[in-house]
Order: sequence, then C-alpha cells, then structure tokens
Amino acid sequence: MPEKQIKISYKPLWRLLLERDMTKVDLRKKTQIAPSTFTKMSNNEQVSLDILARICLELGGQMKN
Repeated sequence: MPEKQIKISYKPLWRLLLERDMTKVDLRKKTQIAPSTFTKMSNNEQVSLDILARICLELGGQMKN
C-alpha cells in the first residue's frame, strides 16, 4: 500500500514575515533554527513539531491562514 503524503505549504508563514517586515534569516536567528531546516521549509518539506512550536512562540502564536 502506498503511503499517503500530506501536502505542506509554508506560504502563510512567509506572508506573515513579509507583513512584519521580518526576513527568514531574522526568524532563523531568533529561533536558533538550522539553515538546513529553513531549506526544507522553503521546499515545503516536513519539519519537526519542535521547530514549528519555536516559530509560533517567536511570532506570538498569531499565525493565521
């Protein structure tokens, strides 16, 4: 049986960063996330829940679709 793949998009996050005049590098440094993880996110690949939690905490939990 083939595994089902969940389609992931970080577009809402990238839009939020633009709205806040924040770069990906700014967010990466503030959350101490590895550059390779941001590469995964730029390619819409899965990252750990810990990474997503750090981003949400940094942005104040205000991410919306």
